[in-house]
Amino acid sequence: MSKRLKRFSHTVYECKNHMVFCPKDRFKVLTGNIAQYVHGELYHLCRQKDDLEIIELNVQIDPVHMLISIPPKYAVSSIMGFLKEKLTKGVFSRYRSQLKCYKVRHFWSRGYCALTVGLDEETIRKYVRWQNHQEEKTEKDTDPQMNFLDKDKNEK
Repeated sequence: MSKRLKRFSHTVYECKNHMVFCPKDRFKVLTGNIAQYVHGELYHLCRQKDDLEIIELNVQIDPVHMLISIPPKYAVSSIMGFLKEKLTKGVFSRYRSQLKCYKVRHFWSRGYCALTVGLDEETIRKYVRWQNHQEEKTEKDTDPQMNFLDKDKNEK
């Protein structure tokens, strides 16, 4: 089994997402101390959830790009809601004076972009076909009746 696959008691998975989210109205506020806070706090918040792992993170002046491993026990939308809610509270409590462009406490835009990352479709198709071939081969090797039929064919 690949080292990149992770396990639970009844699950083997690799669930990675490229997440992109922006401040409300695309204000260019993710600079200096705010950007550093968001960067550090994202890592801190992800450690609060079991098996959540940030693989790559880039806090730019406008969007945040994050490659994150989210186990199947969590919904992507619930993780994004959790992260954006906690970040909003922290940013406003620490940097309210620098955020005069926000009249209400809505720091992030409502939406986000979530793209799955992993094997490409052609690789999965090949694997499915290979598995089918392996299963047919195993059935043939383990079924004594099939072996008997093969021996009869060889004798003729």
